[in-house]
Amino acid sequence: MGKVRTLLGDIEKKDLGFTYSHEHLIAVPPASQKDRDLELSDYNKSLRELKIFKEIGGNTLVEASTLDYGRNAALMLQMSDESKVNVVATTGFNKHIYYPEWVEQKSIDEIKDIFIKDITKGMDGTKAKAGFLKTGSWYNLIHPLEEKVTRAVARAHKETGAPIWVHTEVGTMGLEMLDILEEEGADLTKTAIGHSDRNADPYYHLKLAERGAYIQFDGPGKVKYYPDSTRVKLIKNIIDNGYVKQLLISGDMGRQSYLEAYGGGPGFRFIKQKFIPRLIDEGISQEYIDIIFIVNPGRWLGQF
Repeated sequence: MGKVRTLLGDIEKKDLGFTYSHEHLIAVPPASQKDRDLELSDYNKSLRELKIFKEIGGNTLVEASTLDYGRNAALMLQMSDESKVNVVATTGFNKHIYYPEWVEQKSIDEIKDIFIKDITKGMDGTKAKAGFLKTGSWYNLIHPLEEKVTRAVARAHKETGAPIWVHTEVGTMGLEMLDILEEEGADLTKTAIGHSDRNADPYYHLKLAERGAYIQFDGPGKVKYYPDSTRVKLIKNIIDNGYVKQLLISGDMGRQSYLEAYGGGPGFRFIKQKFIPRLIDEGISQEYIDIIFIVNPGRWLGQF
C-alpha cells in the first residue's frame, strides 16, 4: 500500500515528485465529435511537450485519456520511457457523448471487469497498467449511461483500491457524482472531482471538501473562461478553510491550441513557470505549493 501505478511500473509515492494531476498526451476523440483541436495524435509533438515538462522540473504526469477518448497505452509507454517522466494512465470513460455502443449493452459488472483488467493486467494489449479510474457527467445532469459507468468505476475501485477521478462538465454535478460513488461504497477520500474551478463557486468547493474528496482545478492560463485572479481567490478560499491537503492543480492542456509543441499555448510550462510564481507572489507559501503539487498527488494516487 502506498505505491503509485505508472506505465513503467509501481513506484513509491514519495518518489512521485512534482506532478501535474490532469493532462493529455495522446487523445483521439471519436470522429462523430467535430472539434478536431482536441486531437493530440502526433507522437513527436506530444513527446516534445512532455520533454518540456521534464526540462522545467516536472517528474510525474497524470494522463487522463480514456477508452472512449483514443487512449493508446503503447505510445504513452514509449513516451514515458523516452522522456524519463513518470506517466500515470487511466481506465474508464469521459462522458456519454463519447461512449461506444457496447457501454449500453454490457452490464455494470461486465464493464467493471474491463476496468479491473486494465488496472491489474494491462491496457490496449500491453502490460502497461492503469493507475486510476475515470468517470464523468454531463452539464447539470447525469446521463443514465454515465451513472452506469460511475457505478462500475466504484465497484472496480472497491476491488482494486485504484483512485478515482471524475469529469464534471463546467464543474457541475460533482456532489451528485459523489452521491453515486458513496452509494456503491467507494472511498470518497480517494476521489478527485475534476474541472471544479470551471464552477467558480467557493461554497461549492467547500461542500466537495467536506465530503472528503479532492478538489481538482485544471484551468490556470485559460483566460477565455475568466482571469487567473479568480482562480487565485478560489485557491485561497480552499486553503483558508483548512482544505489545502485536498487540493490538486493541473492544466488539462488537452487541445493542440493549448500546447507549445503543437504551435499553441500556454503549454506545460505555464503552471510551473508562471502560475506558481504568481501564487507565491500573492502570498501562498512554498510549503503549500509543495503540498498541492507533490504531497497531494502522491496521497491520491498512492493506493497500490
